[in-house]
Amino acid sequence: MSKHAGKEQKTKPPRKKSGFRWFCYRFTKRSFDIFASGLFLILFSWLYLILALVVKFSDFGPVFYRHERVGKNGKKIFIPKFRSMKKNADRLEDMLTPEQLEQYRREYKIDNDPRVTKVGNFLRKTSLDELPNIWAIFTGKISVIGPRPLMREELESKYGEDAEKLVSIRPGMIGMWAANGRSNCTYESGERQKLELYYVDHCSIGLDIKIVFKTIIGVLKRDGAK
Repeated sequence: MSKHAGKEQKTKPPRKKSGFRWFCYRFTKRSFDIFASGLFLILFSWLYLILALVVKFSDFGPVFYRHERVGKNGKKIFIPKFRSMKKNADRLEDMLTPEQLEQYRREYKIDNDPRVTKVGNFLRKTSLDELPNIWAIFTGKISVIGPRPLMREELESKYGEDAEKLVSIRPGMIGMWAANGRSNCTYESGERQKLELYYVDHCSIGLDIKIVFKTIIGVLKRDGAK
């Protein structure tokens, strides 16, 4: 995981996370998080209501699912999403084939996941299931941009000695992995780890802007969404 893909990764040295420039970056980023998330929540409150009703009446299960994840400096946080899976989806052995269970344990994702509802499939492909993340951004649990918030087991098994480094900054709703193909960059290949750790070393306003535009293009193309 010491090598990074791409020309930019070879030429740009890691940012030193101290000093006035780092303080200005963190202040600017948090100010943007509060302003952007607050404005979004106000302007699109109607959309939240519609999606909540759609999820509720699809199978009369819970509207939201709260994921336990590891936040900045290893703190336990809970990230809300619109529920995209069937009820009792956490019972992996009951709902997955041995092959699917093996893939889940390897990548923490499953191709054509049978637990996903029809409504949930649409929400995932359009990334609408992640809209409740905006509240987590407003409250400071995550940022708009940062490494994907992970389960503790996932963090420790996939990042090893780099786990502490990954959580040294606030996780984000979107990031290097999400902007570069998501499911097309896997743990098994090591590309996912490289991309997320690259962001930790090189995070900046310029890189954040680049990630935002790449993510928007990826969502429109549905690149890597599963």
